[in-house]
Amino acid sequence: MRRFLGDYGLFLKEFGRTFHTTGALFPSSPLLARALSRYVGAASADTEDGAGPRSGPRRILEVGPGTGAVTRSIVKRMGQTDQLELVELNDRFVERLRRGFENDPLLNTVSDRATVHHKKIQDVEQHDHYDVIVSGLPLNNFSVEDVAAILEKFKQLLKKPGGTLSFFEYIAVRPLRSVIAGRAERQRLRDVGRALSDVFRDFEIRRQSIWTNVPPAWVHHVRFD
Repeated sequence: MRRFLGDYGLFLKEFGRTFHTTGALFPSSPLLARALSRYVGAASADTEDGAGPRSGPRRILEVGPGTGAVTRSIVKRMGQTDQLELVELNDRFVERLRRGFENDPLLNTVSDRATVHHKKIQDVEQHDHYDVIVSGLPLNNFSVEDVAAILEKFKQLLKKPGGTLSFFEYIAVRPLRSVIAGRAERQRLRDVGRALSDVFRDFEIRRQSIWTNVPPAWVHHVRFD
């Protein structure tokens, strides 16, 4: 409870300070975190629960981890030789995450196999491909150009075949925001919606509805094979 209240307080402060890139008032709920990390322990996206047989160490990338609510779920599903990299732009969240890997009993179990990068996902260089990418970025807050660049970076970084990208968006956020938005904002939301719809149409393998999250969310699982 103490950790949740601390994470909530930091999220609330950063929501007011950097709404564009924070995009949430609350850390992800346990059910949302579990859904986002569904394929971390899976060798194949064909298994029902995402925890099928594994073959060798896996490389996992978490983008926009915030205070680490989803990170904890990822760590619980990691194999003993898996590597985790985290990319976070917010300096306060980066500090919280690095302290967590030093001091939190759960996160500390993978501290020698986890690296926190303070940068934008667009600035990540492509050295190797990732078996799983989990994103908490608020794509509906970004320009359509940024959304396109982020999706293209995910596509470049994801292992093919078989790599899985999991990310979420709040249910009905674009229609609701369009009701009160001006013309330019409505057009931006429509363009972002088209960019995401193209991905869903061609590459989505599963969609989960998390109604108990605040607010309710869809989790999208994508493979660019």
